[in-house]
Amino acid sequence: MSAVVTGPSLGLVVCTRCRNTLRAVDSPGLRCPRCHAQVHVRKPHSLATTGSLVATAALLYIPANVLPVMHTHTFFSDDDDTIMSGVISLAHSGSWPVAVLVFFASIVVPLLKLIVLGELVVSVSRGSVRHPRQRSRLFRMVEFVGRWSMLDVFAVSLLVALVQVQSLATVTVRPGALAFAAVVVLTMLAAHSFDERLLWDARTRD
Repeated sequence: MSAVVTGPSLGLVVCTRCRNTLRAVDSPGLRCPRCHAQVHVRKPHSLATTGSLVATAALLYIPANVLPVMHTHTFFSDDDDTIMSGVISLAHSGSWPVAVLVFFASIVVPLLKLIVLGELVVSVSRGSVRHPRQRSRLFRMVEFVGRWSMLDVFAVSLLVALVQVQSLATVTVRPGALAFAAVVVLTMLAAHSFDERLLWDARTRD
């Protein structure tokens, strides 16, 4: 088995802001000569920060899908809609492509992000990471698609604006939308705080 070569083993460190590579120096105040950002061998408290954000997002994921995301008041009815009820309504109205898109972007993708990030944190914490290359690619994919989880929040905001302008009904945002937005933001912050180089460090120790 070939040895895993990492930056610290070669005496190199990378600036996480501008991606500049420079020689590692045993100095806590090392700064990048290009962008003057403080440089660390690894992101400080990466696992603790990511784990806390993922745990908080996982707790909020339940009310985000159980509580209604919006309330619609018309002359004939008052309705509370959750994310899943919105998907079902779209499917019953014949908008299957939109229903599938909302289902994956608002329910499946956040759940997969929580599972992947949680598994990465646990694996690195245990110091045993298998297939780090594949896990690194999976992490980058999760980091890339995370922004599309805001689709449901954007849809609710657009619907509220359109309905209020046309004065056909009254649409108000419910706590479920706030919980869902918090889940998306927290998972994005968790992905940003996680240092994927820890995967290779754990693989080297293993």
